Amino acid sequence: MTEPKREKIIKVRVTPEELATLQMHSTRTELARWMRESCLNPGQTDLVRDLRGAAPAADPALLRQLASIGNNLNQIARKMNTAEWGAVDRVQVIGALAGVERELAELRALHK
Repeated sequence: MTEPKREKIIKVRVTPEELATLQMHSTRTELARWMRESCLNPGQTDLVRDLRGAAPAADPALLRQLASIGNNLNQIARKMNTAEWGAVDRVQVIGALAGVERELAELRALHK
């Protein structure tokens, strides 16, 4: 039985380093064929995980706190976009948001 004709083209842009990594891991001389086989066949190893290593473990408590901060920021943004707040209120919120930004930068530095 003949294979169906491949008519669709997918263009992928990569850096020279990414191309070298793909070529190094390719088990075929044709990179496109290897990529099709790696991506479309069930049971293949997860190439991204293999190339980058396992994802770092994240502290669930930290993730909950960050999600809570994000929700609060969304509520503030919605409220600020209404006409209910005056200029003084907005200045106070901007000052508070600057403090949140500093604290998030510190958290980011601690968890790099």
